[in-house]
Amino acid sequence: MLRHEFRPGKLVAGLFLIAAGVAFAGDANGLWRTPWVAIVPLVGGGLCLGGATTVVVRAIRGRRGAETD
Repeated sequence: MLRHEFRPGKLVAGLFLIAAGVAFAGDANGLWRTPWVAIVPLVGGGLCLGGATTVVVRAIRGRRGAETD
């Protein structure tokens, strides 16, 4: 298997989207009640945190790459 670069921004966004899916699945199965308004900040916040994580990681990796040259 080819090795690839670890991208934590995608991991953070994916975890929030999985949490939104679990919330809707629990509501569909009748385990709890999830208002649709609760999903908007969950998905939006997850995407924003994923983007912020990507910016921070690029800034850190950019500095490391500049030092090794």
